Order: sequence, then structure tokens, then C-alpha cells
Amino acid sequence: MTTTAGRAGTLRRRFLGVCLAMLLPASALADLPGTVAQVKPSVVAVGTFMPTRSPQFKFLGTGFVVGDGRQVATNAHVIASTANSRSSDERLVIALPGSGRVSVRAVERDERDPDHDLAVLWVSGPSMTPVRLGDSDAVRDGQDVAMTGFPLGASMGIVPVTHRGIIAAVTPVGQPLPSANQLDPGAVRRLKLGGYMVFQLDIVAYPGNSGSPLYDLNSGDVVGVLNMVFIKGMKENAISSPSGISYAVPISYLKALLAR
Repeated sequence: MTTTAGRAGTLRRRFLGVCLAMLLPASALADLPGTVAQVKPSVVAVGTFMPTRSPQFKFLGTGFVVGDGRQVATNAHVIASTANSRSSDERLVIALPGSGRVSVRAVERDERDPDHDLAVLWVSGPSMTPVRLGDSDAVRDGQDVAMTGFPLGASMGIVPVTHRGIIAAVTPVGQPLPSANQLDPGAVRRLKLGGYMVFQLDIVAYPGNSGSPLYDLNSGDVVGVLNMVFIKGMKENAISSPSGISYAVPISYLKALLAR
């Protein structure tokens, strides 16, 4: 038999629970560990492999599996950085996270979108687990997001690391510069093409994070691709020193590249 005191105690606990849920931000209620576990198997390292070199694998940036599980998305500048300097026995590869010897797969071909600094790599081997691509047009200021990648490159091992934060602003790139002296051929081309919106992030990111998936904290759907070089060059060439602000390219541009 339930007593009056017992019923009152139950009601108090329920009331306190509702109040706590109202006070906590949505991100505090999200199952972040579950979301990370969902995305993490799809995150890979992008680099070059040379059998006669030590170490054999040279890290370039982060990527993540998309499409049918045989494509990897990353930044175009990640794979362009050593394109002209690779030796004849050095191959562009992806490396699968894990301990011990690095497991690599050769990149067979790639497709690039230089205007949005995106690339898709077709890799050899069996199909891997692709991420789900979300709707970047629905992203809002203040939205809780996370990213998983390799912020320290291969120096700490090929182990994915996750950071969380929010969308600080949905902001344009390709804005007119305050002085004509700051125009270079790339800036002129981008201004002719017209600006587009990117995500400014309140999140910690490092150069090794270039190409990391930016995903919704609750669903795990990827809404952007981290970019640590290309967007900074457009947004911050009016200042003398680069800021610590992080940016991401909306996933809609990657979808368009995959559809080619």
C-alpha cells in the first residue's frame, strides 16, 4: 500500500527531475559517448606510405568514410601538400586507426573541389562503415557539435580524438577586403565566384584536424568538414597573425562533389 508520505516523496522526485531537465542544456542530456562510438569507426588518417622510409607512414590530415564505404572525404589541401614532391615509390594512402603496425589502404583516384577545399578519395579494399551526412542548411548558431580526428597527427599514434563545442556563427567567406593590396589571384577568383557560408566554431582544433567530420552531438549526422587553412586564408588575411578560430565547410558542398 502506498502511503500519503510515499506519494508525496515520489511527486517531489519527479518535480525535481523535471526542473533539472529544464535547467540543463540540451548538450548535457545528449548521449555524447554513444554518438562518438557511432562516428569513430568511420574516421581515418590520410597520408603517404613508402616502404623504405622510417616511419613508413607520413601523416597529412584527417578523413572520414562516406558513400558506399569505399570513399573517404578530406580537404583538398591535405592531399595537395605533397603531390609534387612524392617519390616514385611513395603512395597516397589512408591509415586505419589502431595500435601497433599501421594498416593502410591505397588511394586509387580522387575528385577535388578546390573552391571549397574538398576532396573525395576512392580507396582499395573492402567496404568500410560510412558516416551519415546531415542537412547543413538546417544548422543554427549555438547548435551543439563535436568533431573527431587526429589533432596531433601521428605523434601520439593513429588514435582518433574528439572535441565538442558549438556553432558560433554561420558566416560568409569571400568578403571584400579593406585594401586592394591584400588581393591575390586566389582572392580575386573567389570574389568573382561569389561568397558562400561556412561554420565558425567555438571549439578547439589543430592543424591535424583538417578534414575531420563535424557532426551533430545528438544524431551523429555529419554537417561539416573541418578546415584549418583554406578558410582562414580567406577570412583572416586582413589581420597580421592568424587567430585561434576554427571553421568548417558545410556538408552540402561535399554532397555535390559526391554527386559528380
